[in-house]
Amino acid sequence: MEQHVIDNNTYQQWLEHLYNEIDKQRLKAVMQLNAATLQHYWWLGNDIMQKQKEQGWGAKVIDQLSVDLQKHYGSDSGYSARNLGYMKRFAAEYPDFPFLQVPLAKLQEMPILQARLAKFTVSVDGEFVQVPLAQITWYHHISMISKVKDTALRAFYMTEAAIQGWSRDIMLMQIDNGYHTKARALPNNFSTTLPPVNSDLAKAAFKDPYNLGFVDMTEVKQEQDLEDQLASKVTDFLLELGRGFSYLGRQFPLNIAGEESKVDLMMYHTRLHCYVAIELKVTDFKPEFLSKLNYYISAIDDLVKLPEDNPTIGLLLCRSKNNTKVEYALRGMTQPLGVAEYQTNKLIEELKSELPSIDDLEHTIK
Repeated sequence: MEQHVIDNNTYQQWLEHLYNEIDKQRLKAVMQLNAATLQHYWWLGNDIMQKQKEQGWGAKVIDQLSVDLQKHYGSDSGYSARNLGYMKRFAAEYPDFPFLQVPLAKLQEMPILQARLAKFTVSVDGEFVQVPLAQITWYHHISMISKVKDTALRAFYMTEAAIQGWSRDIMLMQIDNGYHTKARALPNNFSTTLPPVNSDLAKAAFKDPYNLGFVDMTEVKQEQDLEDQLASKVTDFLLELGRGFSYLGRQFPLNIAGEESKVDLMMYHTRLHCYVAIELKVTDFKPEFLSKLNYYISAIDDLVKLPEDNPTIGLLLCRSKNNTKVEYALRGMTQPLGVAEYQTNKLIEELKSELPSIDDLEHTIK
């Protein structure tokens, strides 16, 4: 039987397709297991709560129940007295399981939350938005309950942890740092350049600002210096960008009419199924920055994007920006674009700027 030579391009396309499908199926299985776990724990916690109310039993019944359940199901079955207490509190906190009901009035006070919850549009009597509780794990939930009292903020951190792929520890750190007071909806033109479903997903995938505290900005004098540091600390950068981003490379070449142009950083987003071109600027936003990025995206869509890929998205990262200027600049763009600031460790920068140079120290010693 004749053996045909495997075409590498065809194989690589198929392999990429398999990666995406396997990732989706594995994530689906994990989410189904997580939802089942939360359902079981809510049911048991609710049953404990009801029995205590009906029978007038105190806290000691939880200790007794823990002993009996562990004797029957094993000591590692998750039925410790402490965990049973968490289950009871979980059931009490979320009587509308499997959803958290967030008043629409609360959403109007938090534009970033509105952007994050764009895909959760199920309302009850026009007064609430239902936020799925199964977005995050049991350990995320029991850690958040004592930290965040406000329902709208809980909905925000649940959704943000799911979108950004935060571990429980990262989520708690972000809560302690008041992440919700700093995060804003990314200025963008996604609504006019992408189909509605893609637009909502894109709005949820990007944020403003990005925290680049891991970058030593005292060593950054031009765009290439910033690019060098992000490329050398790509793991940190990907964690900050959030779940779904894959790093393809820096100075990504585009041969346009015989002339080579280069994109600072090229990504692929496995959930949006599209390329993401990132341009870096160490200065304040200027409208002409978007024109250049718009040009690059048009070329990527023609020269790089495959038919099964969604339209390429451009992300411009600037040192600072004026949102009114960004809004005006976006109106004339035809490609999906977003503009975000990046934050750095300003305290370290300020301290270093105040330190004497080596030459000054040597002069003083002499």
